[in-house]
Amino acid sequence: MDTLGGAEFVPETTYLNTSTCGLLPRRAVEAVRALALSSATGQPDGAGDFAVVEAARASFARLVQVPADRVSVGTAVAVHVGLIAASLPPGSEVLLPEGEFSSVITPFTVRGDLKPRYVPLESLAAEVRPETALVAFSAVQSSDGRTADLAGVRAAASAHGARTLLDATQAAGWLPVDAGEYDYTVTGGYKFLVCPRGTSFLTVGEEAQESLVPILAGWVAGEDMWASTYGPVGELAVSARRFDQPVPFLAYHGAERSLSLLSEIGVGRIHAHSTALAARFRAGLREIGHEPAGTGHADGSAIVAVAGLGDRQEALARAGVSVAVRAGNLRAAFHLYNSTADVDRALEVLAG
Repeated sequence: MDTLGGAEFVPETTYLNTSTCGLLPRRAVEAVRALALSSATGQPDGAGDFAVVEAARASFARLVQVPADRVSVGTAVAVHVGLIAASLPPGSEVLLPEGEFSSVITPFTVRGDLKPRYVPLESLAAEVRPETALVAFSAVQSSDGRTADLAGVRAAASAHGARTLLDATQAAGWLPVDAGEYDYTVTGGYKFLVCPRGTSFLTVGEEAQESLVPILAGWVAGEDMWASTYGPVGELAVSARRFDQPVPFLAYHGAERSLSLLSEIGVGRIHAHSTALAARFRAGLREIGHEPAGTGHADGSAIVAVAGLGDRQEALARAGVSVAVRAGNLRAAFHLYNSTADVDRALEVLAG
């Protein structure tokens, strides 16, 4: 199976580590280089272009199937989650999966006056109760690639009047995501969205926006940004842009080009490609006597983890195969720039 993206990607290793950091396409590298050069030489556009940021916002919105006015741009998932955590009333119960990624959990725990409750991922929908204010969880678990019961959690939250916060960081870019089905979604851009580090996206439903306090608001959150540069912002943006953080232009100039590439290829094609490679890897692991983690809940994932092989990471690295170790699991992730040759090379080293 050939790669998608053609000459946009130039890996020098067998790169199976997108869950840690995605590879940048050539067009993103060129955009960052061009802006950096403009900044270094005093060109008029060296500070960055807000039109490019708006194009990135619109591209991400299309990828997750919401209007662009429901998307806020920022720098990190934890910052977006912190904004949501700060808006919850004291004593609110936040339901979380056990072993969830820390950026989804910690903004709630550091407040000290909320009630986090942890349950197994597989029981998340069944554990929503009338006193649950928010269910916060990842679409795909970082540690082992398990996928959540998205429809079940949404239905349970709706039945009990709880809001939903979905972290799509390990999903958006290969798994079709409809962000409009959740009150909030947060997505780090530097993994499967193949954007530079320093890019992240928050989506906010219109109803949820009413209770979210824009505590990070600066001039870029004004309805008229250029009339909001001095004194208190007179009118915040009516859209989710009111939650924007000042953007790092170098990162967003690259992100706009990365997201345009994903849009050109299509998440549907990337999903079919990535999950087929992951299925090939799982089958190969079983043939050499290793059972992938999360069987039954991760079989359709582009992320494959296996317990007991964490000590093989160094051998794989010496052989030019890049993977990660998370929660004791050897973790491989497959994306548009991978091929069957990558799968077979990793299996060859593991079998040796």
